[in-house]
Amino acid sequence: MGLKTLTATVVASLLLTAAPAVASSAFVLRDGVSEPVFSYEKAIRETAWVETGQDLDRDGRTDRVAADIIRPAEPAARGQRVPVIMDVSPYFEKVGRGNERQPKTYLPDGTPSQFPLFYDNYFVPRGYAVVLVDVGGTNRSSGCFDDVASGNGVVHWLNGRAQAFRTPFGPERVRADWANGSVGAIGKSQDGATAIGMAASGIEGLKTIVPIAGVSSYYEVHNSHGAYFGWAGGQGFYNERAEKLCRPFEEDNARRAGTDGNFNDYWRGLDYVAKTGEVRASVFASMGFHDLNVNPIQFGPWWEALNSHGVPRKAWLHQAAHVDPFDLDRSRFVRTLHRWFDRWLLGVRNGVETEPAIRIEHTPDHWTDERRWPPATQQRVLWPTENGLGNRPSSGSAAVTDDPARGASQWVENPSQSSPDRLVFAGEPVRTDTRVAGTATVTVTARSDKAAARIGAVLVDYGPATVRNTKFPALGTKDLTTRSCWGAGTAADTGCFLDTVADLTTVDKRIVATGWADLGHHRSLWRGEPLVPGKAYTMTFRLSSLDHVVPAGHRLALVLGGTDGDMFDPALPALGSRVTFELGGTSLSVPVIGRV
Repeated sequence: MGLKTLTATVVASLLLTAAPAVASSAFVLRDGVSEPVFSYEKAIRETAWVETGQDLDRDGRTDRVAADIIRPAEPAARGQRVPVIMDVSPYFEKVGRGNERQPKTYLPDGTPSQFPLFYDNYFVPRGYAVVLVDVGGTNRSSGCFDDVASGNGVVHWLNGRAQAFRTPFGPERVRADWANGSVGAIGKSQDGATAIGMAASGIEGLKTIVPIAGVSSYYEVHNSHGAYFGWAGGQGFYNERAEKLCRPFEEDNARRAGTDGNFNDYWRGLDYVAKTGEVRASVFASMGFHDLNVNPIQFGPWWEALNSHGVPRKAWLHQAAHVDPFDLDRSRFVRTLHRWFDRWLLGVRNGVETEPAIRIEHTPDHWTDERRWPPATQQRVLWPTENGLGNRPSSGSAAVTDDPARGASQWVENPSQSSPDRLVFAGEPVRTDTRVAGTATVTVTARSDKAAARIGAVLVDYGPATVRNTKFPALGTKDLTTRSCWGAGTAADTGCFLDTVADLTTVDKRIVATGWADLGHHRSLWRGEPLVPGKAYTMTFRLSSLDHVVPAGHRLALVLGGTDGDMFDPALPALGSRVTFELGGTSLSVPVIGRV
């Protein structure tokens, strides 16, 4: 096939309403993808301080967030407008981004010189602008930590609905007359949570989001089924100014969140799963099923809500921890991301949205494409018995004594030995490879000897395997000494990054899902109640979402305990409860393909 190069005006018939029909849009297609025809070295680098419409730091001035911008100069010189790829983050100064923890850097006059990650190097030459936004109160922004308002303020500005200024507090205004109004939000961890929250707000102009290990419900970050883990707000990321001015804001947030584990109006406002019906943007997500930073429960229910609302979507799912897919399969991920942005920000009909929606890793570096997630499964109910996990309810009871000094990582050790702080119920070895995919639930009927009790539940695959090493702080990947380059570069921003490979280890067991609950919330998450010692209560709660293949010969086990010392803040009061489980009223419901 011969070389085909088309300008934007020639391919106007290929454009969709996903991108505004701006006649002066600038990009060049070759073989269906945008080509790197613009100079990265000569790109325009600038900062705009964008008003959010709030005064969270209570200094009497409207908060302004710093938006560092890099955009191709050639379209600007011709009056052509470009779409925006945006990352809204609190991490650009103190943590950095990517496997090398790159920060933003600046020239002495304040002009941005290094934009972390590869988005600028790769996409600016292809006719995109890249905008990196400091969340309110972080790096060069004023205000306090409201990530969605920070991102939405910039989207409003890019669409002519908000004001921005040349300096943090000065009067000189700056317009985004170079932007065509189409925005894609991307980012990992908190940045991904921001993208999800922005989409849930239904903001006009946000055409797609690419959340990587993003949070979809903040309640589950700090609580689980009434069990309170601990609290952390924006502290640790604030600049010196915000550290002082934002104390009242953070104190108010902590007060409204509460420490009783109750779901309340504060948490409802941060429940993006419930707001999926407002989403106008397409979604390209990524999640690791062994992520200890962002629990996979943040993916499963949200993804199923996207399914039910018919949101155009795609996902990369893997067996690593808190990892960017850029560090799992760079060439394939960059190619997919490129086509995704071309489709939703340039409006190119490249068919990416009709291809299999799921790319999933079941074993290290072995990926398959699937049409949907979760796959078609059946709920299999298993009951703990004196001999393990069975297909029918049994009689009897078993007890654990709460020990917050020990956690799930200790509970699963030496399953054949008795231990007062945990119970292990292991099934028979599975006869064939058995895939467990979706979100499992545990139902317990339990009595506490005190007025409060925490319960932890762990789903474990017992058997030898070679897996990605995700034992904290390992992530399942490791850096090499070689580098590869992804796009154009300068001396200040090379676009070259340390290569990565799978970090492998041999194990005899693997935790594949976890869940926690406060038994006092057995009636409702909205309000807990004191327990009557000795009285039995029944409660059902979710485990973390998973996709795991139990190899033939392995045993699937349910482990029950009290306070999970790996998860709960050690400063929380110890309960010291003795919890007795009624085996006939306790069960595991797990989504499987095949039999367990």
